[in-house]
Amino acid sequence: MTILVAGAGVSLRHPTGDDRDAFIAAAVRSRELHHPWTTAPDTREAFDAYLERAGSDRESCLLVVDDADELVGVYNVAEIVRGSFQNAYLGYYAFVPHAGRGAMRAAMPLVFEHAFGHLDLHRLQANVQPDNAASRALLEATGWREEGFAPRYLRIDGDWRDHVMYAITAEGAPARRT
Repeated sequence: MTILVAGAGVSLRHPTGDDRDAFIAAAVRSRELHHPWTTAPDTREAFDAYLERAGSDRESCLLVVDDADELVGVYNVAEIVRGSFQNAYLGYYAFVPHAGRGAMRAAMPLVFEHAFGHLDLHRLQANVQPDNAASRALLEATGWREEGFAPRYLRIDGDWRDHVMYAITAEGAPARRT
């Protein structure tokens, strides 16, 4: 599997069909962790749809893997807009048992390198439900700024949910420590 960006203990790579079984198993064991914040692809059909999206010009789906190539989590750079905007949305989630152990935080500078370097984006946005303390802490610890509040912003798990809006630009992203 081709590593896109390597760091100390974690790396980023694109998902492939070879990841299907491990990914689905990780998503299934992480359902309780993810609820009600997100739903990871946890069936063969959902994973195949994820792979199809990952192959489009409008998304860059990234698996966070450890040094043994075990799935730690996911970062999705989605809805990439080119032209004068050069913007995308960042979605993410960790997998059990890696959640809360710092791997997603360690991978965020790699995401910046990929998004602002390889993809040549200028801005990333992330929208988080107000009560998702872990997700908000990840963004705040890695240099994102809070920009606003959006009531009833996204429909998740059948309900329209409020979100706190965050953003970071290429010049505002912390440099990776080597």
